[in-house]
Amino acid sequence: MVDGRLDILVNNAGRGHTMPATDMAVGTARAVYETNLFSVMALTSTFTPFLVPTRGLIINISSISSFVPLIFGSAYASSKAALNSYSRTLRQELRPFGVRVMVAMAGTVQSNIASGKKRVGLPEGSLYARVSHLFEQRKGFSQQAQSRPMETSAFARRLVDEASKGEVAPFWRSWFGRPDWFWYGGQSSVVYWSSWLGEWPFDFGTWRKSGLSTLEAMVKEDDRGLESKEWNEQDSQWSNTDHKTISPGRSNCLVR
Repeated sequence: MVDGRLDILVNNAGRGHTMPATDMAVGTARAVYETNLFSVMALTSTFTPFLVPTRGLIINISSISSFVPLIFGSAYASSKAALNSYSRTLRQELRPFGVRVMVAMAGTVQSNIASGKKRVGLPEGSLYARVSHLFEQRKGFSQQAQSRPMETSAFARRLVDEASKGEVAPFWRSWFGRPDWFWYGGQSSVVYWSSWLGEWPFDFGTWRKSGLSTLEAMVKEDDRGLESKEWNEQDSQWSNTDHKTISPGRSNCLVR
């Protein structure tokens, strides 16, 4: 910032959290939102007066996780989805002043966002205790080799190149000039093109890869076992029912 003027504001801070939605502490979820959403709101409000004189650019770093329902990542994904909605509205509100808003839909990129997560475990009594190995596999997923995380420098260089492009009419920005939405990073292309087909590719694909079908089978087996036990108990009660005399001189009748 020079002489009260700012050309570009980049909101890059991010905080992840891996935990089943039903096991999540609300305080922890709030901390994720504080970093991923509310801090962006605060910084944007603070620096917008300095962006107006330069008709500057705001870049908010979001994530493809806002589109993909990856298990045990509801806090992070929902905070980034909220950031997307905030950015879309902000873009319209700042348009009269010539301030642009660009959202980087980052795929997997090498970072330290997963540092320290190995120490976090499932709480006692979790519905997912029987498949805790899936939870352990999910921690730090974006930094694992199977996620194909992109080198940080490669992502940064491409972001700078795209942000530096000239301005064109909004209708053409998906193909020419500086884009309003910048999709880049590991697996971002797959998510982008799948988004054109609706939600079913994400629901279908993530369910298959999640491994939660194993837990579903366990639950169904539990239900069958419970139902069988109830029938056995009922049959036992019926078979032990005493014969009752209806009236003197008549034969006994078994009443069930």
